[in-house]
Amino acid sequence: MATIEGITGNQYIPGLKGYEEVKYQYATSTYGKERDLNPGLIVQPKTKEDIVLALKYAKEKKIAVAIKTGGHQYSGASSTGAPNIQLDLEHSFRGPEDRAIFEKDGKAYARTSVSWSLGEFNAWVAEHKLFVPHGQCTEVHVGGHVQTGGYGQLGRSFGLFGDHVLSLEIIDSDGNFKEITKTTDPDLFWAFLGGSPGNLGVLTHFTIQVHRDQDYNGSRGMKAMYLYDTETLKRLVDILVEMSDNDNFPRNYDLCISVLSSAFPLLDLCPGIDEWMARKHPEYYGENGLIAWPRTIVVFAQWVPFESGDVCDESWFDRIKEGSDWILGKSDVMKKPMSQLTGDWIFRNVREFEHPYVKRTYTTRSRTLAKDGWSEWVVNRIDSIVRPEHNRCWLSAQLQCFGGKNSMFTRNAGNGTAYSWRDTSIVCTMDCFYGKDTKTRAEDWQKVNDEESIGPNGVFSKEDRRVLWGSYGNWDLDAVWNCYYEDRAKYDKLREIRKRADPYGIFTPNPFSVKRAE
Repeated sequence: MATIEGITGNQYIPGLKGYEEVKYQYATSTYGKERDLNPGLIVQPKTKEDIVLALKYAKEKKIAVAIKTGGHQYSGASSTGAPNIQLDLEHSFRGPEDRAIFEKDGKAYARTSVSWSLGEFNAWVAEHKLFVPHGQCTEVHVGGHVQTGGYGQLGRSFGLFGDHVLSLEIIDSDGNFKEITKTTDPDLFWAFLGGSPGNLGVLTHFTIQVHRDQDYNGSRGMKAMYLYDTETLKRLVDILVEMSDNDNFPRNYDLCISVLSSAFPLLDLCPGIDEWMARKHPEYYGENGLIAWPRTIVVFAQWVPFESGDVCDESWFDRIKEGSDWILGKSDVMKKPMSQLTGDWIFRNVREFEHPYVKRTYTTRSRTLAKDGWSEWVVNRIDSIVRPEHNRCWLSAQLQCFGGKNSMFTRNAGNGTAYSWRDTSIVCTMDCFYGKDTKTRAEDWQKVNDEESIGPNGVFSKEDRRVLWGSYGNWDLDAVWNCYYEDRAKYDKLREIRKRADPYGIFTPNPFSVKRAE
């Protein structure tokens, strides 16, 4: 396949030096053989005009374009196969003119391009003593993140990253530059934010409202790390379930529990912990002096005031800290500005384990998880894959509360975005990474999880409810639309918007796309 004349950015074709490195994304190790993740051409545009040329070429040749910012889409949906093109925007818009912070009417806003990672974005707004809810993976880029919601640690207290968007700057299928808002184009704005990411046009920049530290004085949080222990995990999950089942739980609190198998690089979570570990737990160090990181439980908890009379219930933190003999390093409840706390929540590693994975992200609207015995069930399932030594399967699990009538995740339903399942109480991610000979073990473990937790008799959810950022299973979105969208009316509306936004089909690079109406 030839390169495109007139484009000023880099272009890579199969066989060219650098192509294999540039085409890589998070899903490559898992789906690189069974799904075609080998674009016929990779374009790294330097300008918006480069993007227009690429779209014009695709329309003329009747081929499709995949859009990649960070490349972390778990199913590989930010890639495509030949002869299609991949637009790699990771380095495209990183100049001084591509981000700005401003205030208007006592509120703060940030305009940013899609080419920044969450780590970079977080550091930038924090310099200005500002923050906004977003995810925890440092190398996820904001372009894909905002279109799939931007789930993160502040989900209950502040809602999603994408809930804060005011305008989107896009390039449409005809190469036109547009800025869209809830007012100027409510359908396209709605569909871009939660509808069919990457399949409606090329998002280059967006403007988002951010929050000021000074408006939330007294905020505090804790990042506690525990050596893995079944009783400790059960105690913590019980606290999470109690919080989730209580529909009146105050908005001020957020809680997320992570479980990580041995070999996870804990330094990426807690810089400096190696010195503490060497002193307190020398048994984890081998003859070469290198640590064999143990299995761990990590808790992210925080409280933020919203009104002058709000008082933090310190006993909530105390309950989390019970059994402190197990806690690794420092786990004090820190009174910090919110901009600093959001930086503390970020995972500094690019991926959890350097292995392929069998992914699962479940959501539920249940308010009876305690009565239904989910806490004991999920702890037993985690224990069955984490505890066995040398089973060559590695777990990265996250359990987080999002629900309650006071939750901003819930209250933001109907705010002009298409993000699904706003009645969610808990999101549960359990990703099982596997070695060369243990894929079947990982798949069998997840099969039991599916059978026992999801469905009419499921201990977790009576419905199969998935999220676009945590997609898994069938790669044909049209075949499983009901797992990602609440009802047929919503899906059909998205199909009609797709038809208008992508009349030539150039933004249909793979099956994980809302099917255009006929």
